[in-house]
Amino acid sequence: MNYRHAFHAGNHADVLKHVTLLAWLDALTAKDSPVFVLDTHGGRGHYALDAEAAERTGEGQAGIGRLWGRHGLPAAVQRLCEVVGRSNPDGRLRAYPGSPRIALASLRPQDRLAACELQPEEAAALKAHLAGDPRAATHARDGYEATRALLPPKEKRGLVLIDPPYEAQEAEYPRVLEAVGTALERWPTGGVAVWYPIKQRRALHGFFRQATLLAPRGLLCAELLVRPDDSPLRLNGSGILMFHPPWKLDAALAPALPVLARMLGEHHASHRLEWLRPVP
Repeated sequence: MNYRHAFHAGNHADVLKHVTLLAWLDALTAKDSPVFVLDTHGGRGHYALDAEAAERTGEGQAGIGRLWGRHGLPAAVQRLCEVVGRSNPDGRLRAYPGSPRIALASLRPQDRLAACELQPEEAAALKAHLAGDPRAATHARDGYEATRALLPPKEKRGLVLIDPPYEAQEAEYPRVLEAVGTALERWPTGGVAVWYPIKQRRALHGFFRQATLLAPRGLLCAELLVRPDDSPLRLNGSGILMFHPPWKLDAALAPALPVLARMLGEHHASHRLEWLRPVP
């Protein structure tokens, strides 16, 4: 794999993903029982927005940078800004936490995180970044395979986050769906969140049809498009498929999506929040 998230850290896709991740985990940790999180594609855990890679694309400044320091944001968006602020204690936006660090911001002492990363350099950086946190374990392994090896956990509740690089987008869908099926079969009391890119919508139709068959306890979809989905060469937006999400997660996300579309989008930006399979 050639993908390096350092070029894209903090962009509109990260914002959508991490707003959703925090809202999901905050809902789970509102109850006392312990929570387990499996992050299948953890990356390096921390990204410098003032590094050459991030500055070359400017995606972070067009994403989290447009929200930074703003007041009156919806609660779910403000929550992300607060967590990012912990990585920028001097008030200057120079760093962005990856998904494992975002997840740990919601987890309590009794909760656990397992973060996987296959690329050796990224895995070593992730291990160093999370070292010393007794709640976190890093695994230099294939995240898809981890849905079989690390599940079910001892905890009854939790989340599997599947966020692959989609270097060959349509070729990735079968692996994603297989991992979702494995996770829900081995850990039926857990939930699964799948991030996906949007370049041209027609490429997603088959993926959605198959995903709906895997979600007997509900499938929620949230999308943010920063421009019309008419170019296969650009990341026009992204979405999250939420298998068996916690109660009222849709209500937590509903105020956030139109604000994100307005603040991060270009002309004709749009958003979507829809139950593809309602909770029975």
